[in-house]
Amino acid sequence: MRHGRDHRQLSRTMEHRKALLRNLVTALFQYERIHTSVAKAKEARRLAERLITRAKRNDLHARRHVARFVYRETVTKKLFDTIAPWYMERPGGYTRIVRIGKRRPGDNSEVAFLELIKSPEQKAEDKKRREEALEAREEAKKRSRRGGSLAAQAAAEVEESRKTAAEVKKKERSKERTTPKAAAERKGKGAKGAGGKGPSDKKGGAKGMTKKPGE
Repeated sequence: MRHGRDHRQLSRTMEHRKALLRNLVTALFQYERIHTSVAKAKEARRLAERLITRAKRNDLHARRHVARFVYRETVTKKLFDTIAPWYMERPGGYTRIVRIGKRRPGDNSEVAFLELIKSPEQKAEDKKRREEALEAREEAKKRSRRGGSLAAQAAAEVEESRKTAAEVKKKERSKERTTPKAAAERKGKGAKGAGGKGPSDKKGGAKGMTKKPGE
């Protein structure tokens, strides 16, 4: 019987379930918003809010307790230095589950966003930060396009110079072949090849053709 066991098992063993929830809570503190199923979001929310309440104490025992559960040291530091001060005047309810209304393909489970609740000032700062990041990305894309066009233009110029150099070399070779000196040299080589000695004109004649004495 399941007396006093009010949590969801999520069709996993104890070790797998604990690792899954640790991953979800770490990702929530790191990115401040995660996308998962509704059942997983409800289980992760319980643990995340308990850790935020403990982080509000900001003592050594609380840090050791949180570091034992959260995977990354940088996320633990962010929880104590950035996230916990947001809720110093808030007694609870640090997270929100936003149902998307869609079903995940495969197991057909309902999905939702699990996010940290922020004040209007924090939302305005986040929006400004996102807009600045978007502008920076657009500017980087424009620079890369300009750089790509310049690189293509430079490559075309290099190819054109190579073709020009090849044509110049070809013309020089054709001029050298048509000069009187080159023609005389070709004639001399041809005459020497026609009047030269063949293999049978060597001294002593061909092998085996020497005359014997008395013949």
